[in-house]
Amino acid sequence: MNIIDYVKSQMDDFDTTKFNLVDSLVLSQFAYINFNDVVPGIDAEQSHVRIADLLMAEHFKKMLHNVRYPKKNQKLLLALGMSPRFRNIRMCFFVDSLSIVEQKQFAAVTYLLDDETAYVAYRGTDTTFVGWKEDFNMAFISPIPAQQEGVSYLNAVAKRLSHRLMVGGHSKGGNIAVYSSMECHSSIQDRIVGVYTHDGPGFKDEVFSSEKYKRIKDRIHKTLPQSSLVGMLLQHQEDYLVVESKQFWFMQHDPFSWSVKKDGFIYAQGITEGAEHFNRVINQWISSIDEEKRELFVTTLYSVIESVGLVNYSDFTEDWQKKAALAIKNIRGIDKETRRFVNKTIKALLELYVKTLPKPKPLKIAEKRNR
Repeated sequence: MNIIDYVKSQMDDFDTTKFNLVDSLVLSQFAYINFNDVVPGIDAEQSHVRIADLLMAEHFKKMLHNVRYPKKNQKLLLALGMSPRFRNIRMCFFVDSLSIVEQKQFAAVTYLLDDETAYVAYRGTDTTFVGWKEDFNMAFISPIPAQQEGVSYLNAVAKRLSHRLMVGGHSKGGNIAVYSSMECHSSIQDRIVGVYTHDGPGFKDEVFSSEKYKRIKDRIHKTLPQSSLVGMLLQHQEDYLVVESKQFWFMQHDPFSWSVKKDGFIYAQGITEGAEHFNRVINQWISSIDEEKRELFVTTLYSVIESVGLVNYSDFTEDWQKKAALAIKNIRGIDKETRRFVNKTIKALLELYVKTLPKPKPLKIAEKRNR
């Protein structure tokens, strides 16, 4: 079963059955929904809203607008609103901030599980191209704007609550959860009982060697699907658990594809050999070029998308042939030196991938005879 089935099957509250990694992924995925004007913000007069109170038809269209997997998210919303385990969770302090100028995509919400424990959830990369650009910026910018806002958000929430804190997220949200837990005020850090990153990318080496990271290291819980790509980006020194997925390759990043049983995830022995090779190549490639060249490569590719006027993935579906033609035209319009550098960089990446492909294991004599 998947996380929707899990929510439907859970009849116990958190006092009866303790909070677990699947609960964390459920709340992290739920953070992708648009809660503007539905869940109170940081400075709102209203204090909170129960998950069950979100089940009003007039809210659905707004909450699911431009959300990936809208049908699955609607099913998750309905399941949560009816679940004895989740329906009475109170939601508050919703923030949604998008800036094309700053190249920042950030959203977060806080769940009050009971009167003593709160879960701070950071949204991962949404359907905006600027969100993906910010992800790639991690290769040459530290911290990125979303990480900085994540720290400010955690400090602001913790000042308003006296609860024990759990902090988590999926994809970039998981990275922000770890970073915010490292960089928040020390008095707030002492209240954090768990940090959850679900297929969230790692950090540069200097982050892992810092004292701030070492202080929270033992509280980090990282989960990855078998063919993880996003969660293995950059350096990763956190211990992690590998979860089985019903999808293929990059599509395993979708939390709805992760395999679940009644009391937790269904785990695999490790990530696949193909995913391990791909991630080794990407990380080796990133470390082989300096930050200035990384920035030039990422910025050049993003400038092409920006020049076509694309903001969300859905923008590409309308007149996609015209937009694709315009993108090609704009690529040709890039100055020759930059275009040569981008082509050379892509070629080097492909060559590195082929060069480092694992050699096939020789067949044993018995295996040869059976063929």
